[in-house]
Amino acid sequence: MADTRWIEGEEGLSPPLRWPGRVTSAAELMAIARRQTGLDDFGPVALEEALDRLQYAYHAEARLNLFGRLATRWDNLRLLKNLLILRDRERADAAILNRPITAPIFVLGMPRSGTTFLHGLLAEDPESQVLRCWQAIHPYPDHPAAGRGAGPDSVQRQFSFFNWLTPELRSLHPFNARTPQECTELTGHSFQSLRFDTTYDVPSYRRWLGQKGHLEAYRLHRRFLQHLQGPTPARWVLKSPDHVFAMEALRTVYPDARLVFAHRDPLKVLPSVARLTQVLRQPFSRKVDPLAVGRQIVRDWAYGAERMIEAHVQQIWPASQVHHVRYKALTSDPVAAVAGIYEHFGLELTEAYRARLTAAISRNPDGGYGRNVYRFEDFGLSPEEERERYRSYMTHFDVEPEYFEA
Repeated sequence: MADTRWIEGEEGLSPPLRWPGRVTSAAELMAIARRQTGLDDFGPVALEEALDRLQYAYHAEARLNLFGRLATRWDNLRLLKNLLILRDRERADAAILNRPITAPIFVLGMPRSGTTFLHGLLAEDPESQVLRCWQAIHPYPDHPAAGRGAGPDSVQRQFSFFNWLTPELRSLHPFNARTPQECTELTGHSFQSLRFDTTYDVPSYRRWLGQKGHLEAYRLHRRFLQHLQGPTPARWVLKSPDHVFAMEALRTVYPDARLVFAHRDPLKVLPSVARLTQVLRQPFSRKVDPLAVGRQIVRDWAYGAERMIEAHVQQIWPASQVHHVRYKALTSDPVAAVAGIYEHFGLELTEAYRARLTAAISRNPDGGYGRNVYRFEDFGLSPEEERERYRSYMTHFDVEPEYFEA
């Protein structure tokens, strides 16, 4: 069983489900999805317990406003419909589930450490395949059950609306329908994913997930890639900082994976992640407590740092499958950082790819991010305490400090 002490804090174990008023159950949502699509088979993933846990946490803990209630219902139904469509395609073509996913590259590590920037650079290689935002939202836009508004242009309109709701998001985390997407958008289809914990305050769901584990989510992740890959084998390049919380599941499902860990001074990471979490939650919630967000981020990533050290010391992957990138090296010379990754994994950095890299960096030298200033005190954080908390992480991975106390 997974160690869940890091997410229990003082709140103890998950309470029994006591529905806060009339909340749509998993069985009811699944029935609606079946009726709206005309399909009936969700595939091999057991959904009801996870979805019920999530629904309970949404309505008992997340302080959803009206938009939040509408958005979570729409999102849950979309995920369910996608599962029905995937299974329908598999029934029509059983060969989909035999497609090999070979030695994928996963970018993971500290959030706000250049993982999105690096993922975008790796995506420039025409020999690689990446998950695009619109594909994760609507993997089969041409399927009769997908309905209207399932293509990339419609997804972009949805993103534009969300950016209008949260204008600060454009400088914190720029994206559009065609940019590379994080893996949590795929694992979310199992309803066993940290994706939900980012956008909503759902502590009981998070505790339950820590006990349940992530194996089913990663099996579904692989299955999803088999659909998107098509019949021709591809070299997948994937990304999510949250993979550090599920490394056992990742290793089980992808034993030949190649891992790129990104590292950065946590004192530059923590207030940035806290502010991004606050911004993401605000459109959906009646109240977002920044102090609670700060406590959660510190607790989560202290545990994440410990997990990365443990994985490195125990060598849960062979050294040939692991490469480490420091934020300062990545941002000072991105081409050299990518070249180091390719050299370590024995990949060819062609002249055509090098030219595309140089052009991409020239177009967007800062990765599209704005200049943002974050204050520790806004989230109840102390730089001195956090420097001490993460000292072993910085020492172990030789991470240079970027934040200096006055």
